[in-house]
Amino acid sequence: MKKIDTVKLRASIPFFQDIDQQLLDQLTPYMKEVSFTKGNVIFHEGDEGNQIFFIRTGMVCIYTSNKAKRITLAYLDKGEYFGEMALMQPGLLRSATAEAMTSVKAYALHRADFQQLVEKDRNVPFLILNYTMERLRKANQQIYDLTFLNVQHRIIRRLLDLCKEFGNLRTDGAYQLTVKITHQQLADAVGAARETVSKVLIDLQDQQLILFQNKKLIVLQLAQLEQKIEGWYYPSQPISE
Repeated sequence: MKKIDTVKLRASIPFFQDIDQQLLDQLTPYMKEVSFTKGNVIFHEGDEGNQIFFIRTGMVCIYTSNKAKRITLAYLDKGEYFGEMALMQPGLLRSATAEAMTSVKAYALHRADFQQLVEKDRNVPFLILNYTMERLRKANQQIYDLTFLNVQHRIIRRLLDLCKEFGNLRTDGAYQLTVKITHQQLADAVGAARETVSKVLIDLQDQQLILFQNKKLIVLQLAQLEQKIEGWYYPSQPISE
């Protein structure tokens, strides 16, 4: 098995930057490099959770679904991790499905080895808690949006979130997303029909607020887009501040 370079590991995965080097040296032999092609399901909701995954490259979608509907909970990018909740207590099942949105390379760590990390480094539980609290904040925001915002506002809100997470500021002041987002994926994220989402996006393009090129979103007028939902922000900061 190829030895994992701890220097590259720290550089690519922020979680490991505060882990003691000696412990990291002991842990990396148990970590496995895994790859997934676009569309591969990494694990299903309801599966037994026995691994945590740290994303080296690519993007992962976390979602929950039933026979009628699919709701996207999060898009995770390189440097982030997922699958940790089912590892915290034996017997817990996966609470959501993880699917590769692009080709993905990741490090996988089994439950027993992850527990060793938790037991030997007191920083680890706090790192996980901070990360979990941020995800909880985002989940609360999503509940707020679904409860109080109309479809147009929910779509705008999600576009702004995507800009904050995956947007690159261009020299002309526009923000271009580094990932491709389809109308269906956006519909899954806001709990609406794809046709409804398409109509709202066309309207925003007609107003020259956004533009889609090669399935990549460009926000042309960020401030004007923010103004459309001014006063409806669940406590978090606008991008332009």
